[in-house]
Amino acid sequence: MLEKYISAAKRDKQSDLVLKNATYLDVFTATLKKGDIAVVGEKIVGVGEYRGATEIDCTGLTVLPGYIDGHVHIESSQLSPEEFASLIVPRGTTTIIADPHEITNVCGMAGCEYIAKASQSVPLDVKIQLPSCVPATPFETSGAILNGKDIAENIVKDYIFGLGEFMNYPGVINCDPDVIQKLEAAHSAGKVIDGHAPAVYGYDLNAYLCGGISTDHECVLKEEIEEKISKGVYVHIRHGSSTQNLGNAKYITDGNMRRFILCTDDRHAADLKEKGHLDDALRKLVANGLDPVRAVICATLNCAECYGLKWHGAIAPFYLADLVVVDNLKNFNAKYVVKSGKLVAKDGKPLFDTSVRYLPASVLNTVHLKEMQASDFILRLKGKKAKAMTIEPGGVVTGCEIVEVDSRNGDAQVKGTDILKLCVVERHKMTGNIGKALFKGYGFKGGALGITIAHDSHNIILMGDDNESMAKAANKLKEIGGGMVIVDSNSGEIHSLTLDIAGLMSSRDAESLQRDSRALIERAHSMGVKREYEAFMSLAFLSLAVIPKLKVTDAGLFDVETFSFTDINA
Repeated sequence: MLEKYISAAKRDKQSDLVLKNATYLDVFTATLKKGDIAVVGEKIVGVGEYRGATEIDCTGLTVLPGYIDGHVHIESSQLSPEEFASLIVPRGTTTIIADPHEITNVCGMAGCEYIAKASQSVPLDVKIQLPSCVPATPFETSGAILNGKDIAENIVKDYIFGLGEFMNYPGVINCDPDVIQKLEAAHSAGKVIDGHAPAVYGYDLNAYLCGGISTDHECVLKEEIEEKISKGVYVHIRHGSSTQNLGNAKYITDGNMRRFILCTDDRHAADLKEKGHLDDALRKLVANGLDPVRAVICATLNCAECYGLKWHGAIAPFYLADLVVVDNLKNFNAKYVVKSGKLVAKDGKPLFDTSVRYLPASVLNTVHLKEMQASDFILRLKGKKAKAMTIEPGGVVTGCEIVEVDSRNGDAQVKGTDILKLCVVERHKMTGNIGKALFKGYGFKGGALGITIAHDSHNIILMGDDNESMAKAANKLKEIGGGMVIVDSNSGEIHSLTLDIAGLMSSRDAESLQRDSRALIERAHSMGVKREYEAFMSLAFLSLAVIPKLKVTDAGLFDVETFSFTDINA
């Protein structure tokens, strides 16, 4: 094959594909140049004046390297890997660093293997990061456990690219033996390790990075970003559905711009369909004042170099022919997408079929729950004052507010107030565990809403002002095998959306799922959920016991700052 590349590069032979009259981004010099881009097989062979068996006229358009998402959980789209690809590839994304942390917490290695195998049929490079924290903490019940021995056995598998985000930063800093075994296994296998260390500074950060961890997507403050970059960390700029920090781009300078990479982390189907993927991040970054050339470099070359993706992320000889042809560097509307030398999307539409999907029994029927009763959701308080969780829009960091709550017959009364009951019901092993909390400010009234997506162990998380409705919501989620549900206590109606793959994703097509998901989300807003919250996605993060301050797991109310359970009574 090398002879074919070399012959075509010299123009002794015709190329397979040529993007004619292209203005393209040279990411190595951060300049726009002109020329024909010649492709043979899956490789770019040169830029200059070329002829090809197939030619695409790119006059007036701009050619960029295919985008690379530096950290994403496919499961958060609620789509199968095939349908996920059908939405992001036409937007210009050709490679993702995928951490199947969610489905692995439910199904163990079977979930990880499912993501890898289902991704083989689509024109998208899916680099699988073996989830490092299953469960994320020892303070919740997950469907599976991957200890140090399990990581060591699986990290060497060919389809495993690296070790996923290491959320247990206290375990690293304090040299927990099981944590050390996981890290050493990754290093022995020569695999990259992703980080997750919000608000870790100074000597603790030094200790954490001595685990050989190279990235972080949880940075918020300028000081944190500057310190982490100065210590060799690549910092993700994140554009998810619930978690966004595009504002961090204002800290990009001439000196540090090669240490920023783009990611989406968690982005659901409706946003992918209506707004886009990394192309949407690029649009917003440029609209907010970031130089478009720098923005694209963050989405391509920087990410490729961070993850050691050789021959990715640039337009140059012998580089992989992953290319996106856009209208301009303001709107980033993809006209053509080329993956490994083949035209795979045109005018925002996929040119590949996803109608046949891989769906093994190992990821189905994952909601194991006894029949729930209204009495299961009684919340007994010792007095009138209690701790209530709050959350800021656009993030996952929660607060704690002391509120006054009346009780009747030994049960907290929240109906008619701005306070709701928040419960996590264990759904993997039928333990009967129900963690109970209060939440202030969500706005929902008149029933209950729930979902089988509850980061990171993915038990059932419910919010409501009526015990009977909360029980009905839990039972409905069991009946449909996982998904999203709203119970209207006034009409008695139950509205739901099935997520049959591990209670996290749907085997349906993206179009119908997006339509029905959006309808359910709108119903939640019509019942009071404030518009600044993603009705279900924000709810799904309220059990994430590695992000401050208060969270609730199936074992109870948890204070992340002290890394211990806390009494709901104030």
